[in-house]
Amino acid sequence: MTEIPLLIVELERDNYHILLEGHFDDDTPSCWIIDTGASKSVLDVNLSSFYEIIDSDNLDDYQSAGINQGMMETSVGKMTYLRFGDMEITGLKVALIDLSHVNEIYSKYTACRIAGLLGGDILMQYQCTIDYERKIIQFHNSWSR
Repeated sequence: MTEIPLLIVELERDNYHILLEGHFDDDTPSCWIIDTGASKSVLDVNLSSFYEIIDSDNLDDYQSAGINQGMMETSVGKMTYLRFGDMEITGLKVALIDLSHVNEIYSKYTACRIAGLLGGDILMQYQCTIDYERKIIQFHNSWSR
């Protein structure tokens, strides 16, 4: 099991978002929003040095709603490497979306630049548990993809 500290950001009164710090393959730090309502993980399309665009067998799986009004055009990418604590994830398929508007909002509340959203695909695969009292996330399966 891997335990990683969380950053809880209050965007408005009683409106909390949960952030997790990770690192890309060149050790660049990255902040991730934990989004328990997202089925797939999302990466900012502007971080092109950390993914390659791939063809998806089912592009409908990567259409995104909820981050913005209506449906957003997305493409699919494969990240080479992502690390949370001592847990490494390789070959993660992600929806690629422009998160500039998200970073604009977050810049008012935190110095973290949001790299992406961790969705249900990662949370389920790694059997994650969020401990709000201790402000940690636990990854119970620490094998990589």
